[in-house]
Parts: sequence; structure tokens; C-alpha cells
Amino acid sequence: MIPTKEKVLEALSNVQEPDLGKDLVSLNMIQNLVIKDDTVAFTIVLTTPACPMKDAMKQACENAIHLLVDKNIKTIVDFSSQKKDHSATAVTAMQGVKNIIAVFSGKGGVGKSTVSSNLAISLSQEGAKVGLMDADIYGPSIPMMFGIQGERPMMQQIGEKQMIVPIEKHGIAVMSIGLLIDDKQAVVWRGPMASSAIRQFITDVHWGDLDYLIIDMPPGTGDIHLSVLQLVPLSGAVIVTTPQDVALADAKKAIAMFAQAQSKVPIIGIIENMAYFTPEELPNNKYYIFGKDGGKHLATEFELPFLGTIPLSQNVCEAGDNGNPISNVLSAPIMKTAFATLTKNAIRSLSMHQQNIERTKIAHMMSE
Repeated sequence: MIPTKEKVLEALSNVQEPDLGKDLVSLNMIQNLVIKDDTVAFTIVLTTPACPMKDAMKQACENAIHLLVDKNIKTIVDFSSQKKDHSATAVTAMQGVKNIIAVFSGKGGVGKSTVSSNLAISLSQEGAKVGLMDADIYGPSIPMMFGIQGERPMMQQIGEKQMIVPIEKHGIAVMSIGLLIDDKQAVVWRGPMASSAIRQFITDVHWGDLDYLIIDMPPGTGDIHLSVLQLVPLSGAVIVTTPQDVALADAKKAIAMFAQAQSKVPIIGIIENMAYFTPEELPNNKYYIFGKDGGKHLATEFELPFLGTIPLSQNVCEAGDNGNPISNVLSAPIMKTAFATLTKNAIRSLSMHQQNIERTKIAHMMSE
């Protein structure tokens, strides 16, 4: 006997989204349901493409159908993701980008570019299509970290406009001011000129269809930061800090900037870099060189998600200098796991925020 759609949806209503605590049917995450003979096919619409819980949700859906409908039914489960609802002011060049995450820090030297690079790599390893924009105009380091110093991006005719095509490396579409100037040339620009360069990265670069675009911001709070907050339809922001007090003090200023700029961009979490040092010969020992739990306390103080810690390791520095971010290095499982964990936590936090926004929109529409 062929099951009805109502019976299948009733079974699937018993499957909860792990982070949101509501079932997939009421969240409208089950779409394109088709029943033919002894096969049931449907799509689970994820809030973010690299959702770390998608395999668990797929297995739970299959179990629900076999247990509550018919154990002999064949299931075909596909995944898609919601596309970010860009505002009317969003630039056309970014219309194909589903999620844009900016990586901020209050001060330099805390490993923001390292986090940006490995976040992009980890997302790509989860199956997402990823781009990386180096918005650090005065100190671009992404070209070195990806081993593309001296390379120049190509131009391509897109419609009626000549567009810059990002350089692809390690599966990531990369764009940086360091790809447009000589390596030895210093960028000595006033604020408006630097902001103009960022505007060009936003309007004149052909990013194409991406699941995620990671923006590596310059340290501090200034013209470039305000330009990005005003011009780019950001999905969320990540704050990177180290445990010591001076870094935490500046990280607080970066957090405060979002309120002062009247930004609607959510901070999806805090990352603590250089959290501790573990010698290779003493793998069970942790030495808290710069202090302990500073990033975790900061997240608690501002009621923000704490995404995780990254150990201090010479391997990270060497990998970046060699143009191959540590998340790509199989011989560094500890660091690879650390970045993979914080990436999954960041995507989970972003997913929960986006779903809350969607629920708010629905509630507002129903109240009108």
C-alpha cells in the first residue's frame, strides 16, 4: 500500500532539528516531498549549507519513516540550503553568495587571518563552496597563507561589465589587495581610499555562486569596518581574541562597535586563539602562556556563544608561511580538529540565529 503524504509528514514531524528544538515539519524544512510506488523522496532545507547535523537528521528521518510508516519503504533524502535574503541595497555582485561571515579582532597579532583561512578551508572540507576576501588593505597576509604571492587575477566580461575573477587555491576563491600590487609595495592610503578599494572588492569582483564568503577584516575599528558593515549584507561576525587582558580589552571595543554602528549584524561567537601550548613530547600537558579562559569569560560577559579554543602551535605558523593552511595538513590532527570544531560551532550558531529570524518574520506576518 502506497503511503500518503500526510502519513509521511506525520512521521517526519517526530524528527527534531537538534539545535532549534522543533520538528522539521513545523520549521518548514521538509520540501519537495514525492511518493512513487515504494519510494519516498524529499529535501531537507538546511539553514546553512555546511550544517554539521545534516547526516544525523537524515538518519532520523529514515528511521521515523521505517518505524511509523512502513519498514520496507525506500527513502531518498536530498539537501538544499536557504539562500540569504539580501536587502534591496545589496550589491548585485554578491547576489550569488548565500552567507557572508566577517572575522573581526580588536587588535593585530591575535591570529585573525589564520582563523579566516582555516575557517574557509574547514567549510570547504564540509562540502561547501567558499570564497575568502582579504579586507586587510594595509597588511594583506592571505596571499602568503595560500601561496599565491605574485599571482594576478584575470578579468572577465560579465554581462556589460568587466569583472575581476578571484584566484582559486585549495578549492577557495581568494581575493586580496596583495594580488593587485607588488609584494614590496607599501599601501599608504588615507581612509577614504582604503574604503574605495573595499567597495571595489564588493562591486567589481565576480564571486559567483558561493555557500560562504569569509571576509578577513583588518584589526581594530575604523573606516574599512564601517564600510563593510554598511555595504555588505553580512550574515554574521566572529570575534577572534587571545587570552591576555590587552587583547580582551580591544576585543570588547570590537564588540561595542556593532552597537555603536547601529548594525543589525549578529556576532555569532568568540574564538580564543593561542589558548595554550602543548609540547609534542608531552601531549597531555597544557601550558597557559597568555592566561586562561579569557575568551570564554568574554563570551559569558557579553552573552555571546563561545565557539572554541585554538592551541598555540608552531605548525600553524609554518603551514601559513608555506601557503598551505593547517586545516589542509593531514599530519597535524590536533590543529585540524580544533579548527573543524570551531567551524561547526560557528555554523551551528549562524544556523540558529537565521532560524530565529525566520520565525520572527513568520510571527510578524501572522500578526498583521
